[in-house]
Amino acid sequence: MKRYFPLMVAVVLVGCGSRSLTDDIKLEERAKALHSKMVTIDTHTDTPLNFLRSGFDFSGENNTSIGSKVDLAKMEQGGLDAVFFAVFIGQRECTPDMYAKVNAKAMEIFNAIHTTVKRYPTRASIATTPDDVYRLKQEGKRAIYIGVENGYPIGEDISQLKVFYELGARYVTLCHTRNNQICDSSTDPEGPKHNGLSDFGRNVVSEMNRIGMMVDVSHISDKAFYDVLEVSNAPVIASHSCARAICDNPRNLTDDMLRTIAKNGGVVQMCILSDYVKKSEPNPARDSAFRVLRKKWNNFQGLLPEQEKQATTEWYKFEEIYPAKLATVADVVDHIDHMVKVMGIDHVGIGTDFDGGGGVDGCNDASQMYRITMELLRRGYSENDIRKIWGENFLRVFREVEKRKERS
Repeated sequence: MKRYFPLMVAVVLVGCGSRSLTDDIKLEERAKALHSKMVTIDTHTDTPLNFLRSGFDFSGENNTSIGSKVDLAKMEQGGLDAVFFAVFIGQRECTPDMYAKVNAKAMEIFNAIHTTVKRYPTRASIATTPDDVYRLKQEGKRAIYIGVENGYPIGEDISQLKVFYELGARYVTLCHTRNNQICDSSTDPEGPKHNGLSDFGRNVVSEMNRIGMMVDVSHISDKAFYDVLEVSNAPVIASHSCARAICDNPRNLTDDMLRTIAKNGGVVQMCILSDYVKKSEPNPARDSAFRVLRKKWNNFQGLLPEQEKQATTEWYKFEEIYPAKLATVADVVDHIDHMVKVMGIDHVGIGTDFDGGGGVDGCNDASQMYRITMELLRRGYSENDIRKIWGENFLRVFREVEKRKERS
């Protein structure tokens, strides 16, 4: 009897493993089938930065020199119908000279997005309205929306908001990692500059309401957040944010902030940047290596094209040599569970921050997006709930902002 016991255990374990594998295969099939039927939207990636670098192929077929988490092939593989590409500008001095320089850079990025997408007319198109994504999905194309991450490049000329809108931008993230002329950031090491929104920032929010542009509260300080919710006449979005109760980071939103957005009728798009999802374990070798790399390349500011290409190559090489221990898809859905509990199912979505640091174990690029759906199915979310999370909630806010612009 004892002689056969190990074999019996092995058979039982293999059997359990097979059932688990079978369950995963079935979940994957269900997830992919659901993605083929519903609309899926990622509301924040920094992919356009790659468009300014030689060697990047947005088709996804020839990306040999520059890695990217988002391209057309990956979107098609992952069942991702639409993405918001960020016109991202890092924060520098708030002076007239710098406003002119960063505005020109923003225009360069807008042009790069339009030029790049036009190269693939049978696979993607620029989208500007909530309904565009449905039309383009029926045509077998990816919908490329545009947002602006950091209001810095409008300078002190509020009319630039309308210029950006006419170029396709449908939201502006008011600031980034440092304070700007509009509001305070949640992560500026020097502390608040305006104690929330500046007077100019209040006018910015009102003007965005007037022209039908979504106000994005990701990155802004807690005081600025509440100021925005007080000023805005329309629902707001957090294009890529997490729950602070699950991961205590100032970039994340408290439960009271989540409830306030829900009361406002807005939506929080779950970010999958690992450090915002789960507190990272110490990794001194990686931290030291990247600190040296940033110093070598002037924190990646003001580089010539050839320097930028070399710096990017070194960055990806370091990522291979010193890999980060990432949060998991399950950790991501822990945040979604919490947001749904606090806000309700109608106020949660997904904004990955791919190519801006986003990515977790199991969903590290756009080709793996369906794995979030697998975990949602595993936890018992209905197909209707999943449709809401993957796009319907965000599109409701998008429509409402557009509807209210004529009344603002």
